[in-house]
Amino acid sequence: MDNDSLQLADLSVQLLKSKKATDILKMDLRELTDIADYFVICTAESDLHAEALCDAVTEGMEKAGYPAWHIEGDADQSWVLIDFVDVVVHIFQRDTRQFYALERLWGDAKIEEVSP
Repeated sequence: MDNDSLQLADLSVQLLKSKKATDILKMDLRELTDIADYFVICTAESDLHAEALCDAVTEGMEKAGYPAWHIEGDADQSWVLIDFVDVVVHIFQRDTRQFYALERLWGDAKIEEVSP
């Protein structure tokens, strides 16, 4: 199961990169909580960019056989959460990401910064 969730997290990272998401982080939560194995966090530069990122992730994951279990927020909001059960993708606009600071909240997680 851990390998599946890692592959799912890596696929979501690739899909985000394909639409030029910025500041992508992959957070390994497996030793900290049961709510998810990984968080993938990125920044969108605008409402339209957030929508494109959300579409890329949901459509790409569904094509790979991993439909989203739950989606909260939408492109005109500043935070979209896409839940794949073992992996949760967070798409933030910059100010909202700084305000909620999931990186600090989950500071004990193993964090991998993803290069563009």
